[in-house]
Amino acid sequence: MGIVIKNALAVLPQGAEDAVRETDIYIEKDRIAGIGARPDGFVEDKVIDGTDKLVIPGLVNCHTHSYMSFMRNVADDLSFMDWLFGTIDPIEQQMTDEDTYWGANLAIIEMMKSGTTCFNDMQMNIHQTTRAVKETGMRAVISRGLVGSGDDEDGQMRLRQAYEERDAAKDCDRLSFVLGPHAPYTCDEAYLKIVAAEAKKNGMGIHMHLSESESEMEQIREKYGCSPIELADRCGLFDVPAVAAHCVQIDEADMDILKRKNVSVVTNPASNMKLGNGFAPVGRMLEKGINVCLGTDGAASNNCLNMFHELSLLTLIHKGTGRTPQCVSAKEGFRIATINGARALGMEREIGSIEVGKKADLAILDLNTPSLTPRNNLIAALSYSANGSEVDTVIIDGRVTMEHRKILTVDEQLVYRKIQEIIVRMGLDKKVY
Repeated sequence: MGIVIKNALAVLPQGAEDAVRETDIYIEKDRIAGIGARPDGFVEDKVIDGTDKLVIPGLVNCHTHSYMSFMRNVADDLSFMDWLFGTIDPIEQQMTDEDTYWGANLAIIEMMKSGTTCFNDMQMNIHQTTRAVKETGMRAVISRGLVGSGDDEDGQMRLRQAYEERDAAKDCDRLSFVLGPHAPYTCDEAYLKIVAAEAKKNGMGIHMHLSESESEMEQIREKYGCSPIELADRCGLFDVPAVAAHCVQIDEADMDILKRKNVSVVTNPASNMKLGNGFAPVGRMLEKGINVCLGTDGAASNNCLNMFHELSLLTLIHKGTGRTPQCVSAKEGFRIATINGARALGMEREIGSIEVGKKADLAILDLNTPSLTPRNNLIAALSYSANGSEVDTVIIDGRVTMEHRKILTVDEQLVYRKIQEIIVRMGLDKKVY
């Protein structure tokens, strides 16, 4: 199918930065076929009027747990370990496969409506998130969360499930898979070494929580005499492409390891603040040349999956904590939310920027909104004034998945009804309002 977006403003790469200019964008099948000049032989089946619109590369959410969307606002104002083991884990033990499926659908609707076109997900119930991704037209990197001790049967079973899910989804090129050891406090050293060896053997990457809280730091230092980053490194987890979520409690030595091993760090400012874990030293990581990307974490700890909200926090809080308004500029923030995320997932040649030959993963924003008026500096506006509601149309893999705020690939009302049924069955609707 040939789609042309006519007379739109677009955020386009210009050297090491981005610039906004007016252009036409031509999409053929799943890829961007032309920018500005009409490609030879191009046949348009659909024309999108880009007047008063801004086209951006779809945002890349580099760390989330989509199934958690139905846990929104049920575990608030708790310390990290009380939140995880006192409230969230018991809910997860009640989850069925269908709960995961409907939770993933709700998460995808929320992400799509706020301009995200690709997400990096750690989940529990296999096949359900991939099923939702296939049906909704979203793009995702999936890791089955791995927990284990040595070569115990539970840990081996989860690894088998990870491979089973990967092999069952080979028919969908919008899905890719990595291994997801949950965290160093839920996986012992022997199991982490097993996972690292499996990743190397199978040519897979790693997606893991690391150095998120002070309690984690204390546990790992007491048990292993080192930081979680050092532990992951000596277990071989950084010998393959690795994405480390959070990295809040890290020092210069940790950052040197991350840089040397080309580990991508996902900062999740809303979740880290809400759980009282602190602020990742993003400014310092950027100075060291670490690839920093952006994620929402799950709705159980955020409590939303809106990357514009996360982008705003990213570009504001480090100015305050670092006491310098130059820390994480709007242009840096936008790249962190797009091309840096694509790079972390090994997809920088496919997504993350609007370029000929790349996948047509785009979000089209309506400029006739209060938050984007006047149009003084639209890249700054994306960080400092946009809130996600400006997203009008979304294209993923060359397919229009949302048009004029209407999701075209899933029945939203059915999803909302199913989510309500889940929370009633689990008794989550009995929480204090």
